[in-house]
Amino acid sequence: MEALYRKPRLSEPHPGHKIYPYLLRDMEITKANQVWSTDITYIPMAKGFCYLVAIMDWASRRVLSWRLSNTMDTSFCADALEEAIIRFGKPDIFNTDQGSQFTSEAFTKILNTNNIRISMDGKGRWKDNIYIERLWWSVKYEEVYLKAYGSIAETRQEIKNYFELYNYERPHQKLDKKTPDMVYWETFPRKEAAA
Repeated sequence: MEALYRKPRLSEPHPGHKIYPYLLRDMEITKANQVWSTDITYIPMAKGFCYLVAIMDWASRRVLSWRLSNTMDTSFCADALEEAIIRFGKPDIFNTDQGSQFTSEAFTKILNTNNIRISMDGKGRWKDNIYIERLWWSVKYEEVYLKAYGSIAETRQEIKNYFELYNYERPHQKLDKKTPDMVYWETFPRKEAAA
């Protein structure tokens, strides 16, 4: 079954923005805050749709922050990134696609100011950001497609409920049947006490 309306194009690069190399090829991801990633997806509603951005930790698959918006501007992406940094510290590497929101000066400045290395997927290489693509599949088939949200406020509440279930209650097969929250805190880097 396919939608009768055109899906919005979410990863359009801006010709004037810098594109960064993909840094994650053959890298072993073993701890929380080693690599974070982000992406945008669209969420259909009873009338129209909105956009969802999420910041995810790769080692644990934990959703660290997220935002909904009725526009594709950079600010809701930057707000989600800033919230994740405030709440969870900062990753060594941050991976995105080449969408204009993520290549923008406003977004990359947050990463550069915090000395976070920037990695970007190859053009058209969705597998370079496979964990967040898998998240979108789960969000849509376990939550969104089962409902017809009537408003952004309703969508926000239901997505919040889903991410709480996803982070704290839903065990993941690839995480040895643990939840993302459990794995995040088990692998969170602890600073060694001074000798």
